[in-house]
Amino acid sequence: MAHDGQDLTLTGSALLPDLLSLTGASVAPAQAVFDAAKTALRGMVEVDGKVSADKLEEHQTAAHGLAWLATYVESLRQMHRWAERLSGEGSFGEVEQLILQIAFGEYLHHIAGGIPMNQGEIFRLAEMGLGWDALAPFQSAEVQTLMASGNNTAARARLVELMQERSAEITVGKTGLEDELEMIREQFRRYAVDKVEPFAHEWHLKDELIPMEVIEELAEMGVFGLTIPEEYGGFGLSKASMCVVSEELSRGYIGVGSLGTRSEIAAELILAGGTEEQKQKWLPELASGEKLPTAVFTEPNTGSDLGSLRTRAVKDENGDWKVTGNKTWITHAARTHVMTLLARTNPSTDNYKGLSMFLAEKTPGTDEAPFPTEGMTGGEIEVLGYRGMKEYELGFDNFHVKGENLLGGEEGKGFKQLMETFESARIQTAARAIGVAQSALDVGMRYAEDRKQFGKSLIAFPRVSSKLAMMAVEIMVARQLTYFSAWEKDHGRRCDLEAGMAKLLGARVAWAAADNALQIHGGNGFALEYSVSRILCDARILNIFEGAAEIQAQVIARRLLG
Repeated sequence: MAHDGQDLTLTGSALLPDLLSLTGASVAPAQAVFDAAKTALRGMVEVDGKVSADKLEEHQTAAHGLAWLATYVESLRQMHRWAERLSGEGSFGEVEQLILQIAFGEYLHHIAGGIPMNQGEIFRLAEMGLGWDALAPFQSAEVQTLMASGNNTAARARLVELMQERSAEITVGKTGLEDELEMIREQFRRYAVDKVEPFAHEWHLKDELIPMEVIEELAEMGVFGLTIPEEYGGFGLSKASMCVVSEELSRGYIGVGSLGTRSEIAAELILAGGTEEQKQKWLPELASGEKLPTAVFTEPNTGSDLGSLRTRAVKDENGDWKVTGNKTWITHAARTHVMTLLARTNPSTDNYKGLSMFLAEKTPGTDEAPFPTEGMTGGEIEVLGYRGMKEYELGFDNFHVKGENLLGGEEGKGFKQLMETFESARIQTAARAIGVAQSALDVGMRYAEDRKQFGKSLIAFPRVSSKLAMMAVEIMVARQLTYFSAWEKDHGRRCDLEAGMAKLLGARVAWAAADNALQIHGGNGFALEYSVSRILCDARILNIFEGAAEIQAQVIARRLLG
């Protein structure tokens, strides 16, 4: 096969020549396909020059496909920039080159032929009424070379061979982060290997809370105050540092990696919407781990529709509040000290405008009495995975909240205050997804090397090694997209779009990695004694919490359409 006189039959060689020039020249064609798709979708959903909610719902598959297409294009852009940075530093080695070319080869094919939104839903440009002419930009020699030869058997095999040789390295390929962040990674990787991985599966099988000893050690290491400003008792580090810590702790066990999420959300709420008095009171205690928070937003019949919350808060004669209602899917609710609680303070409203946020104090529970605070009851929800903090249904009956604990001292601001936390929460969730995916790669790789079948290790079979190679590649893609969203956040730029895309892709990558790692284990993967069974269950939640994939895609699509 040839195009414009260029030989494209390069499958006999693992590495493509002039790789950076190929990938650099392929981003613009991918962007052009996205632009055509966006224009086509706009024509489908606009009425009188404005996006119609009804039309957007009618063409939901196309709209969500646009979100995935945007995610792919941004992923390719960030992968090329990652490679450029490494090349400029003289550290763009063979592993990194293989990851780059495989990523471009695979994702360009997805754009052209169909993007998997999940196992059973493939988005194709035909959903927008587009034909092959929409792919005219893909006829460039560079795109055709990468599609024909970027992701080939030789490249995948060579990548896995190098992964085996460099098994002592923490990540497959250089991440492109500065040395300080990689030192943080090493510290938390060591902790996870010593204090988390040996015990995580037992905690899961026994459905036990993560021991308080672990929480106390994480507090000493600064996990709960990582991004809280120094003036309020934290370390004042970047969101990128939070990503690295979340990755490595979640690689050990997602429950441990998620302990910091609650503090991150609570601190973001207080920093963005709290009074100075609230910041002075709560942030140092959150940073030190002295006070453990939990987020109390979701209700039994609302799910992602937070605007229709029914839990109500009524002000009493003393200026305090009485909360009545029900909440569900509340993580780590029993032994925490404070709840960021969303409730309706204006009973005449039935949308987000009547919601307010509270810093509702409670007494930490015990195994015998999980919810000892007056006016509050709770029951555990048994779950497949993500067990280390437990999930609960909560009931409130005239539950008392101090007047001074209305966030920001203003009613009706709760939904807006919560929205301001979504960027950080989704960046953090994307980082957790990377950690879970990396855990799947770890156990899949070990099993493939150790397990012998038909006289050789499983890893010697191409379809096994290819699974491992694609895990490593997609982990790096999700990682670079996540780091980019964190970088944007650290530089004070709006990044809800980037954070949403990172979360969307990261969750899919984690599930694919866990599923493939279990497949490599064969029947043993279906046995509870093998940790991959836990990793699969843990990975599944990532496509649901912090915005289900469908909700996430809808939000991204609306942003893209302006």
